[in-house]
Amino acid sequence: MKIIDGRAIAKTIRNETGESAEKLRSEGVTPTLAVVVPTEDEATAWYVRQIARTADKVGMDCRLVRLHDPGRSEVVETLQDLSADSAVHGIICQTPLPEGVTLSDVGAYIAQHKDIDGANPENLGRLAAGLTAWAPSTAAAALEILRRSDVQLDGRRVAVIGRSTVVGKPLALLLLNESATVTVCHSKTRELSRVCQEADILIAAAGRAQMVKNDFLKPGATVIDVGTNPTSEGGLVGDVDHDSVAAVAGALTPVPGGVGPVTTALLLQHAVMAAKSQS
Repeated sequence: MKIIDGRAIAKTIRNETGESAEKLRSEGVTPTLAVVVPTEDEATAWYVRQIARTADKVGMDCRLVRLHDPGRSEVVETLQDLSADSAVHGIICQTPLPEGVTLSDVGAYIAQHKDIDGANPENLGRLAAGLTAWAPSTAAAALEILRRSDVQLDGRRVAVIGRSTVVGKPLALLLLNESATVTVCHSKTRELSRVCQEADILIAAAGRAQMVKNDFLKPGATVIDVGTNPTSEGGLVGDVDHDSVAAVAGALTPVPGGVGPVTTALLLQHAVMAAKSQS
């Protein structure tokens, strides 16, 4: 079985992003990403620090906008102001959001062309219509891993476990645009393991620790594990039981070190691409 090295793929993407950012700076444009942080959540704070450090390495500006115990109106106003700021090319809004506020609600106030993490429902609609759109970075990362691992998609059967608007739904649309035959599975899917056995490619994004066992797989299937589930020991495990599927899968992304690093790298690449399109 091949272990797909997400860190190596992410490094390649960062190098490409750095070259693109350098070219833009030579033309007088500094790619700038604004990260709205409306929470004191420790995991979010760690992720934001990772984004800021990586942005600095590739030659981008990262503007952290911290909101302390905000209400919906403050989050909306902040996103509108950043959308109107010509110096800002990409905007993301971190979660968790304040109680009673949803990302699908406030995401609509991020300008579509700056919405590099696909929070604005308009981008999901554009994906469904086959138009140019920003997809959520995690969904885009799963597809990018398949592409850069030379996994054929045209005509292949793909099972996606999970139907969230952050991963499952946009990823299904991205795969359809690549002419894959896509089945979206969820908590109401009957005989889930049997459905998944038909897939050449299985993508697990259900948020349930190690739910995918070897009886979910067609022998030789490529498995992309999007899950990040904390353990009682302070580590992370995916939605795939790696020990169980190792003897059956043809290729597998690890957790950590798989989809996560590629997601962060793509987020910054999207910001540079947005800067290029706006300059």
